[in-house]
Amino acid sequence: MSGSNKFLNSSIGNKFLVAITGLFLILFLVIHLLGNLLLLINDGEGEMFNSYSEIMGTNIFIKVVAWVLYISIIAHTVKGVSIWIKNRRARGTQKYAVKSGSNSTFASRNMMLLGTLVFFFIAIHMGQFWYQFKFTHLAEESSHFEIVQATFQIPWVVIVYVLGCVALAWHLSHGFQSAFQTLGLRRGRYVQLIQRIGLAFAIVVSVLFALIPILMYLGIYPIPEFTVLPGQ
Repeated sequence: MSGSNKFLNSSIGNKFLVAITGLFLILFLVIHLLGNLLLLINDGEGEMFNSYSEIMGTNIFIKVVAWVLYISIIAHTVKGVSIWIKNRRARGTQKYAVKSGSNSTFASRNMMLLGTLVFFFIAIHMGQFWYQFKFTHLAEESSHFEIVQATFQIPWVVIVYVLGCVALAWHLSHGFQSAFQTLGLRRGRYVQLIQRIGLAFAIVVSVLFALIPILMYLGIYPIPEFTVLPGQ
């Protein structure tokens, strides 16, 4: 086994891969959120969101990034599960001390559960939209905006999205700072700063994601301040 394979299969290597893929997924969340917020802009019939969706589905660079995203999600999940299994099998007082320490939080103790919930949420999300866009005739009959609009009129879908965003917030609240710690960037005077940024990021991103289906279900959109008149 080569040195690189030994590293990637080691405990440190697993944590490193989880951290790198996690930070990539965090970056994607920001971009995805900015695109989804176009749903709340009134520019006719969702033309800006439709243009965004068209670019995401046809641009060759975006397609490459999308495959990197899929691989990252799988790698992040598989390695995360691997770390959890190894920790569960670990014996001795060290595991107990880490679990019971003063720095232990609900999120840090339940990253496996939260990560699993987020993974299933992603699977439902892709089934509701990505699969519909790629493998059905819906995209030929309706615009992407109209499909999203109709989907967010289904109560159970909205509830699942809100619960998924709650799980995402908990997962990010620990995962953000944990990634920086694994990479050796969360230390000294930066510890509290990264903790605060991570918590703020987790809350803001998750709340904004959750607000989109809620506002669309209630019909409280477009937001007046983000209204774009045709031709502007």
